[in-house]
Amino acid sequence: MSQQTVHLSEQEIVRREKLEKLKSAGIHPYPERFAISHELAIARELPDGTAGVSVAGRITAIRRMGKLSFITLQDLKGKLQLCMKIDDVGEMNYQHYVDFVDIGDFFGAKGEMFTTRVGEKTLQVKEYTFLGKCLRPLPEKFHGLQDIEIKYRQRYLDLITSEEARSRFLLRSAIIREMRNFLESESFIEVETASLQPNPSGALARPFKTHHNSLDIDLFLRIAPETYLKRLVVGGFHHVFEFARCYRNEGISPNHLQEFTMVEGYSAYWNYQDNMNLMKRLFQTVFQKTLGTAKIRLGEVEVDFGGEWSTVTFRDLILKDSGIDIEKFKTAPELLAAIKDKRIDLEEDHPEKLGRGNLIDILYKKVSRPKMVGPTFLIEHPIDLSPLARANDRRPDLTDRFQLVVNGVEIVNAYSELVDPIEQMKRLEEQAKLNAEGDQDAMVKDDDYVSSMEYGMPPISGWGIGIDRLVQFVTNSDNIKDCVLFPLTRKAPGTQAASETAGADQDDYEPKI
Repeated sequence: MSQQTVHLSEQEIVRREKLEKLKSAGIHPYPERFAISHELAIARELPDGTAGVSVAGRITAIRRMGKLSFITLQDLKGKLQLCMKIDDVGEMNYQHYVDFVDIGDFFGAKGEMFTTRVGEKTLQVKEYTFLGKCLRPLPEKFHGLQDIEIKYRQRYLDLITSEEARSRFLLRSAIIREMRNFLESESFIEVETASLQPNPSGALARPFKTHHNSLDIDLFLRIAPETYLKRLVVGGFHHVFEFARCYRNEGISPNHLQEFTMVEGYSAYWNYQDNMNLMKRLFQTVFQKTLGTAKIRLGEVEVDFGGEWSTVTFRDLILKDSGIDIEKFKTAPELLAAIKDKRIDLEEDHPEKLGRGNLIDILYKKVSRPKMVGPTFLIEHPIDLSPLARANDRRPDLTDRFQLVVNGVEIVNAYSELVDPIEQMKRLEEQAKLNAEGDQDAMVKDDDYVSSMEYGMPPISGWGIGIDRLVQFVTNSDNIKDCVLFPLTRKAPGTQAASETAGADQDDYEPKI
């Protein structure tokens, strides 16, 4: 036995032997291309007698019965049963199929559609082409992947074995597509901005830091595209949006990832109420297009995005749920004392290091957000919580801002933007002081951004939506990692042994005949 095969399972050795036999028989195990006439799901809808049908996919089931075989092919969107007879493909070709083909291999077939006596649409194979050898056995079919780490680290196996996973990620792509279509129909222009930035700005969050070797400067992975999109408004892009990959060096939870996708948009001459109307139309349109309904079932709860949406102020909500009137406590120490007085555990290691804004936010997430079910606009956020938002003209201690919260999940964050450069610099200096005192989520100064503001900004309102969290919400997934194709995981302790994911190989599936 060669060194190469020492750590291989018995099934892997057999498959590699078949690979060599394929080559010896003059069959290319990895051919250049194959012409497909129909995807599998579409082929299933063809009328009986349709000839010249050419399909391809991965083999997920095989049942051999002497001179007759039934094969199940699978692609991303569907499955199709094939029926292959020795009289149709010839004795040599049929024997090659028997000798060389395994579950997991890629396979192309041409033939004619018919329906079996039990009603299963099937392709009667007239000729076939071998399209790719699978050298490792697939996970056991009936149960799929049970090891969560393998599911996240080897997402391709999850996609092969789980129809639910395939459907979830197809829905994610559809949601992004329909969002883009909606925004473009509303005269928004899509752009791309920098993901490596000299200052972490645009949100209250802890950044990742890196170093640019050629320029010999430290940089930060962006925490939000906000300040760059608003620079574009200065430059004349009056309705602009970006699907942005963002990075925040914060804790992992079932609802948070350090690397995530968000879409942000900004509109000149609008206020936050204009965006409340935009968001309602966006979600109603996107859900109708992708789900066929504006009603979403979340466990035992049905949320109707087509019905009435509630509006509640930050102060009234927290007062109702905790008995604390946040307007009575003007400093972080005073507010923290009131929270302790009410015996509310914020589950924070060092709450005394937080500024008043972050303290209010954590209190809200602890006592109020989990209770919010139907679509609710949360408005009148304290200015401490929104260093980039415009102060309300009547109440300068509050901001013109809203969050859309549904079933305890923040779906949208939006506000009328602060466009006064002098006031912006003042707030950033306050944030920088908090950062220096230990609040790592507080912002740092961004002089270049303030300089852009000094060239003049029109009234602006902007919004942001976390795509991963939105998909988690819509699909009612327990963990946000289930909604990201390749979530970050710890490095595997060693090479994954094939036997750990191996299961049934072949000849163990009943055909639908």
